[in-house]
Amino acid sequence: MEKSLDRYARAALVEQLAAIEHERWSHWQRYMHDKASRQEDGTLLIPADLVARWEKQIETSYADLSADEQKSDREQVERYLPIIENAFDSP
Repeated sequence: MEKSLDRYARAALVEQLAAIEHERWSHWQRYMHDKASRQEDGTLLIPADLVARWEKQIETSYADLSADEQKSDREQVERYLPIIENAFDSP
């Protein structure tokens, strides 16, 4: 039997997942800022090798990523799963 969420549980789930998404985004932005060089005008200059690497990853499907890249994506998903599982395990 398929279980669905009522609108209140769904709204709460969205908020919990949005908080994790913000943490994930903030972590990524900190990482990017740490890898970039801050210019005098406040802009950030990303090294060409990182731009090339990230552009390659952008254009690559998950199935074609390296094992390490897939592992990194799975680690991010693991942060979401407990909240999702809890939402569907609740009465």
